[in-house]
Amino acid sequence: MLTILGFAMIATFLVLIMMKKMSPIAALVLIPALFCVAVGKGAKLGDYVIEGVGNLAPTAAMLMFAIVYFGVMIDVGLFDPIVRGILRFCKADPMRIVVGTAVLAAIVSLDGDGSTTFMITVSAMYPLYKRLKMSLVVMTGVAATANGVMNTLPWGGPTARAATALKLDAGDIFVPMIPALGVGLAAVLLLAVVLGRRERKRLGTLTLDEALATETVTEPETVLVGTGGGDRTRKSSGGSGSGSGTGTGADGDEAADAEAHADEGFKGLDPGRATLRPKLYWFNAGLTVALLTAMIMELMPIPVLFLLGAALALTVNFPHMPDQRARIAAHADNVLNVSGMVFAAAVFTGVLSGTGMVDHMADWLVGAIPDGMGPHMAIVTGILSIPLTYFMSNDGFYFGVVPVLAEAGAAHGVSPLEIARASLVGQPLHMSSPLVPAVYVLVGMAKVEFGDHTRFTVKWAALTSLVVLGAGLLFGII
Repeated sequence: MLTILGFAMIATFLVLIMMKKMSPIAALVLIPALFCVAVGKGAKLGDYVIEGVGNLAPTAAMLMFAIVYFGVMIDVGLFDPIVRGILRFCKADPMRIVVGTAVLAAIVSLDGDGSTTFMITVSAMYPLYKRLKMSLVVMTGVAATANGVMNTLPWGGPTARAATALKLDAGDIFVPMIPALGVGLAAVLLLAVVLGRRERKRLGTLTLDEALATETVTEPETVLVGTGGGDRTRKSSGGSGSGSGTGTGADGDEAADAEAHADEGFKGLDPGRATLRPKLYWFNAGLTVALLTAMIMELMPIPVLFLLGAALALTVNFPHMPDQRARIAAHADNVLNVSGMVFAAAVFTGVLSGTGMVDHMADWLVGAIPDGMGPHMAIVTGILSIPLTYFMSNDGFYFGVVPVLAEAGAAHGVSPLEIARASLVGQPLHMSSPLVPAVYVLVGMAKVEFGDHTRFTVKWAALTSLVVLGAGLLFGII
């Protein structure tokens, strides 16, 4: 009975938010509360919620101070060179922009933290997507899937959990998986190309200065660009070069002026914003490297590191109290939205685990595996990891399900290392799970409805997971 109710609770949540019948926060709170009463444990709801909040409180604290820290770093211009480099590559071409989103998300994911990856990626790319009227769910979908592949880094979480649960060395799990994960990352880039070409076909291509001009142009000699009644206009110009999307009137000094003009038009890159601290660039860069190094080396708990980092960044860059208050206020919306979503998710996870639903769901799924599949338990683990890491937390999957699968595989001669590697396959989809706090940073900063993100991303992320699994089988890793 608990198995059925567990699946019903998750399905109800997903359907309601995808149909936009409830907000994610309301759904995360009210639906589990209702199902908790339905299983006859309504009297313990408070205990489940408090336990869930206690488990997620460090995550909420980490996200709060990480948002402040990286928000300040963006304000002072630490990431401007990276953003300008991506923008130069993009050239306001929708296809290049989507590919640039994937590349930026993958690079920043090296820090092992999804929330910081999404903050930097969205801050860099959001103004460009908005300016060119591109689909924001393309941005969130590509960023989440790229981060999901990179989330398998030993310091990212899943690999460490698998190693701990099965008493293995994280390096022995991760290093052989690198070729398969490389294929997965290549699949994300190919997906970015496909989605980018679709956006290019829908919208056409502009240069940065033309993109800015479309907002104020009023000349009658404008024509529609793209197919299907594109919603942007472009000045008519002679010559075949203008139709290629690269622009023809911006070379030499004119190109430099156009780029400067374009940068000014994108809020995140305004070279004249009052918060810039060019004299402190190398201090901020060193502080960020030191912070990420301390995270990787686990010198302190991550929430403590970000708390200290945020306090130091504010004090050094904005020594005057009014300026500090202004920076905190500037990022307060993101902090409140994300922390609120995390604590709401604590109700969902608290009820799911406290009532025993998640244990019964896992036992049912494992028990449903035919005995004849024993010798192929690594493949079974890879396939199960795709839906299970979406519907369950990483802790629940790696500490609750993976040991059972490894034990079943061991009876048929399947190495625990193979089980551990296969368990990483579902991470591209996991990063869009409603149980992952970082995804709310992504959709919140991108101003995308969670349901829209889910509808768009799930199919592509699941396909990427299958590509990783196929590559693992092809290379003999799994």
